[in-house]
Amino acid sequence: MTTYAKGLEGVIANESALSNVEGAEGRLSYLGYSIDDLVEHCTFEEVTHLLHHGHLPNRTELAAMEQELRSQRELPAQVLEFLKALPKDSNPMDVVRTGVSMLGIFDKRATIGEPDMAANALIAISLVAKTPVIVAAFHRFRQGLELPPIRTDLSEAAHFLYLITGEAPSERATKILDVAYTLHADHGMNASTFSARVTVATLSDFYSAMTSAIGTLKGPLHGGANEGVIHMLEEIGSLENVDAYVEGKLARKEKIMGIGHRVYKVLDPRAPHLRKLAIELTQELGEPKWIQMSERIAQIMRERKGLNANVDFYSATVYHSLNIPTDLFTPIFAIARMSGWTAQVLEQLRDNRLYRPLTLYTGPQELSAVPPIDQR
Repeated sequence: MTTYAKGLEGVIANESALSNVEGAEGRLSYLGYSIDDLVEHCTFEEVTHLLHHGHLPNRTELAAMEQELRSQRELPAQVLEFLKALPKDSNPMDVVRTGVSMLGIFDKRATIGEPDMAANALIAISLVAKTPVIVAAFHRFRQGLELPPIRTDLSEAAHFLYLITGEAPSERATKILDVAYTLHADHGMNASTFSARVTVATLSDFYSAMTSAIGTLKGPLHGGANEGVIHMLEEIGSLENVDAYVEGKLARKEKIMGIGHRVYKVLDPRAPHLRKLAIELTQELGEPKWIQMSERIAQIMRERKGLNANVDFYSATVYHSLNIPTDLFTPIFAIARMSGWTAQVLEQLRDNRLYRPLTLYTGPQELSAVPPIDQR
């Protein structure tokens, strides 16, 4: 007997040791480490090492990971020229998708068929290092600016902020983005991770898998939700407009962006960390209306629908407060998740099996004779 679950909800499709999403309890862990402890005690580079190698690094291993990432940041000249030639109004997620796909053309290690795991491990690090440079390069070029010289003395979070602004960021801004990277690094069998694993399970190349993942993340029901939150807050405008706006949405049965989660039945465990940062940042900037509106929306949705805020709800305010353009919010999600996507693909290839679910056929049961074309 075959069970039908629309959208594969509740279906276990594979095994993974990387991240444990406990929806009923509202917990998230990477390889046995709580997201709360990782945010408190580790950098994004340490988390990347954890996901790629299965254990937290010691000082020597961390230094090696940092050096490896920093040495892989330079983009091929042809990719830079492509990014410079793009229309300035291109969707940044389209740019990331196509830029990552282009990287595969210039990487001769990216082969199809039985995987070279050593080569794939190197490709994985290269992708983590180069994806933020693709995002930053396009952002600079669309403003008519050059990309600042690549540096090897900055962390992943600090280097991205430096590239988009041309100035070395503060420790505070770097720490905030580093926390956001860690919180977004991996999240079980989400839609983009699933698409990456489905693609590589055919023994396609690594870059094709990442291109699939980026295309999946682009949608507003997945990574694109964080951009939707800021657009929603801008549309509301002020705290006194929140109640009427939400009531109108509920009456029309429309979605409130950043509220609810497919897996978490209680508060998303990533949300409190970003909520805390959002409160601190808006207070420092003297611009509290964003977090005030957010808090009121969250309160109404808890009381009216029993739904909680998810990671997108507060990450939007955090990025906005860091003066990051709204259309870069989802690319930043992709930058962080590249760490998890690459780890998931490496894990898939270590014990690969092609994904081939069934379909519940709902078409005609009786076969019909094909009539001549003049009688149709």
